[in-house]
Amino acid sequence: MNDTHTPHIPVAIVGGGQAGLSVAYNLYKKGIECVVFERNEKFHSWRVNRWDSFCLVTPNWQCRLPDFHYDKEFGGTDPDGFMLRDEITDYLDAFTATFEPNLHEHVAVTRVVHLPKGGYVVETSIGTWTCDQVVIATGGYDNPIEPAYAQALDPTIVQMHSVDYRNPSQLPDGDVLIVGTGQSGVQIMEDFVRAGRGVHLAVGPAPRSPRKYRGRDATDWLHDAGHYEITIDTHPDPFKALTQTNHYMSGRDGGKEIDLRQWHVDHGVELYGSLADMDGHTLKFLPDLKQNLDDADRSYVGIRDQIDAYIARNGIDAPEEPPFTKVWEPAEERSELNAKAAGISSVLWAIGFRPDYDWIEVDVFDARGKPKFKRGVTDVPGFHFIGLGWLNTWGSGRFLGIEEDSTYLAEQIALQLQSAGKRAVA
Repeated sequence: MNDTHTPHIPVAIVGGGQAGLSVAYNLYKKGIECVVFERNEKFHSWRVNRWDSFCLVTPNWQCRLPDFHYDKEFGGTDPDGFMLRDEITDYLDAFTATFEPNLHEHVAVTRVVHLPKGGYVVETSIGTWTCDQVVIATGGYDNPIEPAYAQALDPTIVQMHSVDYRNPSQLPDGDVLIVGTGQSGVQIMEDFVRAGRGVHLAVGPAPRSPRKYRGRDATDWLHDAGHYEITIDTHPDPFKALTQTNHYMSGRDGGKEIDLRQWHVDHGVELYGSLADMDGHTLKFLPDLKQNLDDADRSYVGIRDQIDAYIARNGIDAPEEPPFTKVWEPAEERSELNAKAAGISSVLWAIGFRPDYDWIEVDVFDARGKPKFKRGVTDVPGFHFIGLGWLNTWGSGRFLGIEEDSTYLAEQIALQLQSAGKRAVA
């Protein structure tokens, strides 16, 4: 396949977000030549696919790109704050300026094929490359999830997915039904409340977390306690870790926790169980509102208990907190609602995404289509993943763990190239 018309590169990286460019940086340090293909522009998901009021949920000190920490090399002055969308892209752009990645923006990778004798063919919208190693850094947010029954909703009710949401003015006057209570759903809920809009919220099984607790941000306590050093191999419940939705809380206004019961009491947010079906103006919900609220609170209290135990073990002097109490309980489980009668003019889907790996012709997936790897390294020589949740630790797929993950993967790539006797240095 490789001839004078097909360029060859030791390493091809698919995806120009923080994960792919962090690997490129570590390969650059080792003198290993690589090319990065990005179908949009670098950091597109941060630059474009975030709403106007978006900010980090984790504190700025957790932004630790390779050799470019927020409060060190970047010179950030608010480590305990939460960067806004444009501040995040400023940080990312400053990182990229520290080296010169061979980055091809607005280039789609359409096919990756494993060659019988080793190596890969990478087909793109601007031509074909061959390479010895491939890194998939596209993340897991390719296809927005909307259930099939969404097509049965009356067409006069506007539907939008969170990936397209920027601010409440995009949607027509009237109430909004937000489906999903992960980090996106609850933060978009606040956007609409602040805009004076009526909000109906289909509450899913997402857990929640304290924000400030016993004098510090909860993530500070968990970091000191070693929680973020737990690997997926040593996790007491790896299935739960891999499948559980992220805990919801907010970095807005300096950081706050989100108690949906309190939002119902204080702001009139109408709460329902999980959305189950749509037909015309009829919305149907599962009778699981109480269970989902209780489960979220159980997670919240569990994190507080974990922090309490760490403080007690280490004899730390920290202020006491009152015990958690529920401010509201649902009187009944509402299983059906007429959207028109309730004044609902729009539905906003915030129930996540699915990855798209259909363009990869390499035997690295299980029966469910999920990639199989050990810290990103698959059993197929030269094929790797980066930037996925729990690649190794909780911080994988987030700013906190990308330095460690990308450094490790670059080392494995260098070892594999050396073992195969490939020329990797530019």
